[in-house]
Order: sequence, then structure tokens, then C-alpha cells
Amino acid sequence: MDNETARFRWAYIGCGSIANTTAAAIRRSHAVVSVYARNYEKACAFAKRHRAKAYRTFEEAVTAPDVDAVYIATPHTSHTEYAVRAMELGKPVLCEKPVGVSEAQARRLVEAARTHGVYCCEAMWTWFSDVAMQVRGWIRDGRVGDVTRVEMHYAFPGILASRDSRLLSPQTAGGALLDIGVYPITYCYRLFGAPAKITCEGELRGGIDARETVTLSYDGFDCTLHISLTEARESCVIEGSAGRITVPLFHMASFALLTSGGKRTFFRGRTDYRTEFDRVSLEIRAGKTESDYVPFDATVSCLAIMDECRRQMGLVYPFEAS
Repeated sequence: MDNETARFRWAYIGCGSIANTTAAAIRRSHAVVSVYARNYEKACAFAKRHRAKAYRTFEEAVTAPDVDAVYIATPHTSHTEYAVRAMELGKPVLCEKPVGVSEAQARRLVEAARTHGVYCCEAMWTWFSDVAMQVRGWIRDGRVGDVTRVEMHYAFPGILASRDSRLLSPQTAGGALLDIGVYPITYCYRLFGAPAKITCEGELRGGIDARETVTLSYDGFDCTLHISLTEARESCVIEGSAGRITVPLFHMASFALLTSGGKRTFFRGRTDYRTEFDRVSLEIRAGKTESDYVPFDATVSCLAIMDECRRQMGLVYPFEAS
């Protein structure tokens, strides 16, 4: 996909930090041809930086000439609305995670994709990476035997962000769970499926969740997930009766280590935006309407798990209050 004729062309909705990061990362095999943001001046600055064209309306950006697909990179409270509108216009969608703030919103997204017969996928770059898929392969092949314990940490000091950060705002569904908790929750779901029991204990501050410990219970073992905006740590350890898997920086892993039968096996690979966008574009060009890498059931079920975590913590966002 490196020659000019194969370049895949995107409409970007949103022009914040993640939009700028992805646009810079994918430029060798993709092009951003249009952009829309609520702030037109910021959209113009983004468009100049990435050789795109800014539009004053969402519909103009999505239906601009040569747009192959739409990338949604706004705060997650608006993900579902924009994604559904794009699909109603017949455009495939790659939507940043989480695709919404609830299972109901995720189901609305899936229904729209199926109704309009267009591709829609959650932008969970972890699962477009060969590293995560190799970890899943080791487990399915019995390389660690029967799983006995899983422990994951994902934390960064987001609580130190500026007061106007969307990460800390209840109005934009800020907090640890939806922003970073989606990674370990999705990781466990993709490895082991739906848990038999969900337990969540957390700390609320200023209308958001600052931290939580989520326990996903399966037959014979628990996945214990430590999620926080108050410290810096990331790790994943999967222990079994015959081995152990370690994945440092699991959400963006460059390698995984399997220790089994007295041997150490390293698997190396990339977790990056270009791989994610390349694989999405290939699926779209192949006519797929659901991703093989991040299927609908994972997106819907993981938001259902997060709904239950919020229920147990008593976390209700202002826009949800009746």
C-alpha cells in the first residue's frame, strides 16, 4: 500500500491530539482528504498541517470527493452520533474507543452498520497487532496449560491534567474506566470471553472515577484489573498450570514473553496506528461490513461490562441523569 495509487482516503471528524497523532503516523499509505470539527479555525489549522480540506459541516466533510471512509476522533460522548450519521451517508467508519458510553450506544452503532450494510469498527489498535493475537494463540494452543490467574495494571497520572481536560470532565464521560479501562477489559474478553461474574470497587472524585479494581471471574480463575489515573504503571501477567505469559505495555505491546516447559519464547511485533489503519482499509476494500480484528460482539460486550462496573460504583454522568 505504499504507492500513491493505493492510498486510502479519510474524512477526519475531530482534530485533537489523537487525530493529529494518527494522521502523522499513517501518511505513507493513507491520506486525510477532509476534516470537520466544531471549531472551524482549528479544523483549518489541522487541514493545513495534514494537506486536507476543512469543511464547515459534518455532511460536507463526509461526502467530500474521494472519501473512502470516516475516522471519528472526537470525545467519546459524541462517537456514536457521528458514526451513525456517517453510516447513514453510506460511509464506512473507524471509530475511536470506546464507541460510546454504554452498551445501548454500542448496540445502536452495530444496528446502523447492519441496516446500512457498511463497515464499522472500534479503533482498538491493540487487537490489530500481531502481539495480542499471538498471546491469544498461545492460550488457545494450551501453551500455559489451564489458566490459573491473570493480573493487569493500566495506570497513568491523568488526574494531573488541566481542569478543562475532557479526561477529567463528567460532561464528556471522563475518568479511568472508559478512557483506559477499556483496554484491559477488552484484552480479557478477547482472551477468555464473557465473565461469569463482574466485581468492581472504585473511587469517585468530582463526578468521575479516579481508579477502580475490576475482577472478571471465570471458571477456575479471576482476571484482576487495576485501573487508575493516579499513578503510572502498565503490565499483564497470565499464569497457568504449565506456563506464564508476560506482556509489558500490553495495550501497545512490541513483544510478549512465554515461559513454558523450561523454555522462554519471545514474540516481537508492532502495535501502531499505521498497522491498524492499513488492516482496516484492506477489510473495507475487501467489502467486509464487520472487522475480523475487532468484531461487534467484543465492542458491545465490553461496554456491557463497563456498564456493570459503573452501576456498582454508582457512577452516573450528568447527561444521563433523569
